[in-house]
Amino acid sequence: MSFKRKITLKNGDCLKELKKIKDGSVDQIYADPPYNLSGKTHQTVQSGKPVTLNKGDWDVIDDIDEFNFNWVSECIRVLSDNGTIWISGTLHNHPSIGTILKKLGLWIINDVVWYKRNAPPLLSGNRLAPSVELIWIASKSKKYFFNYELGKILNDGKQMRNLWEINAQRHLTKHPTEKPENLIERIILLGSKKDQVILDPFMGSGTTGVVAKRLSRKFIGIELDREYFDISKERISRVNSTKVILTDKKLILDKDKSEQVLKNIEDN
Repeated sequence: MSFKRKITLKNGDCLKELKKIKDGSVDQIYADPPYNLSGKTHQTVQSGKPVTLNKGDWDVIDDIDEFNFNWVSECIRVLSDNGTIWISGTLHNHPSIGTILKKLGLWIINDVVWYKRNAPPLLSGNRLAPSVELIWIASKSKKYFFNYELGKILNDGKQMRNLWEINAQRHLTKHPTEKPENLIERIILLGSKKDQVILDPFMGSGTTGVVAKRLSRKFIGIELDREYFDISKERISRVNSTKVILTDKKLILDKDKSEQVLKNIEDN
């Protein structure tokens, strides 16, 4: 499935679909892979009662290290020499990804801590309430694109740090791990230029594609689940304007800063 402005959506297994993409043809990758949280021995709380955690069959993986090694390797093959890969995770998946990035000889740029100021409280009283997710940033070499100046603009003229305070948002779709658009917007703005190719191998409900299209990037999205693929396809098709829409409320309220950001985007 393809839309105008070179939006390509693929319904299938990411390993099989990634093999069809040319070496070095992608400028930035954002991946939100399964965290392997689901299973008969995994529990969560609903309505105050413990229940088996089941996000879907796609979140049940026998060998998480092998799974991660295979898809990350394919992503690195298709990534350009000056591109970057951004991978979301939690403590359940993040260490595996970090080890694999090192094994593959990649240059690890940052580990971003996404702090959710409004994370829900924990009902049980035997551990700390989870309030963060983690994002690895890596490249093939030290010669990668990173929009440092835009990062400063977004951060009131100061160096942007690797602790990002971004509120969790009400999901726009039924996908259980949907990410906020303003989180993805920041990632794409910092790691790519206009008309470059963004790849999301675990597209989910299509947030990366929505933001990429809005920011005038080309996009390749891969999703295994047919229901979520259809949600993505419909959601991305509704983005009929390539005008930049800054989803950070502070930027919308600050006219001068918004104009700086828009100029920086056009210059790049």
